[in-house]
Amino acid sequence: MQAPVWAGTNDMPLLRPNDLVVCGDDKIQVYDDAAARRGEAILTWSWQANEAKGQLPEEYFGMLRSLDDCKPVRGNTQLLVTSSSGATLLLDVATKRILFYAKTPMAHSADLLPGGFVAVVNSTHTAGNSLELYDGRIPEKVLYKDTLYSGHGAVWVTEQQELFALGFDSLLVYRLQDVRTATPRLEKVRVFPLPDEGGHELSLTSSNQLLVSTHHHVWLMDMQTGRFTPLEPLKDHANIKSANYDAATGALVYTIAEESWWTHHVYGVNPDFRIEIPDMRAYKVRVVPKP
Repeated sequence: MQAPVWAGTNDMPLLRPNDLVVCGDDKIQVYDDAAARRGEAILTWSWQANEAKGQLPEEYFGMLRSLDDCKPVRGNTQLLVTSSSGATLLLDVATKRILFYAKTPMAHSADLLPGGFVAVVNSTHTAGNSLELYDGRIPEKVLYKDTLYSGHGAVWVTEQQELFALGFDSLLVYRLQDVRTATPRLEKVRVFPLPDEGGHELSLTSSNQLLVSTHHHVWLMDMQTGRFTPLEPLKDHANIKSANYDAATGALVYTIAEESWWTHHVYGVNPDFRIEIPDMRAYKVRVVPKP
């Protein structure tokens, strides 16, 4: 496999809208959008866990062996990173400074909430199977915890002021409560059963629609009605690990497990493309949103 080409970024934003953020092993790599859609892997930014030496307690480096989400946040100036080896980080892109860290057993995804709170979902681990709430200014302190079996997805929907959290067989909806007290919490307000089991990927496609993947299918979910409909390009694909779908343009970028739980490729539809990621066991790809 051919190694990605490196492109310097001194004269451009580090995370540009539509660029591809890929994570796996202990690495994050960002690829140029236009080149990817031509089938070329042009690397524009990268980070590896050992770059955080001196910023984290030493025990964290064993917890950063398997990064599984890398979500651009705060106007694409930061990345919210989870690792199934047991940690969650908030990383400043320009300085590569760690802004927040927590021990999160089998973490699979996270999102930022208003007020600087961080919601993390943890998958199957004796100390996991949970949704946790943190204050992003206070490392490692759990403010609230709820049971969520096989937690895999977390998406805050600004228009609804609600958090959607994906588990094994259901999609749970929470509202942030008591934020001006010493005991902020998440209140569960709705539960939507999944069309089949194995909830895995959760991402926003528009202001009222989510993408949800299960073991064997990929769905679009209407947040108002709770209705699930198949996403046609991927409806019968199993083991989709991440998917980013733009409902307005039909553009789709995804990863699918090809070697056990990982892959060396990122795929696109509309336009169709494939790029190779030879130097990591890639898990998820995130498309940088428009700020």
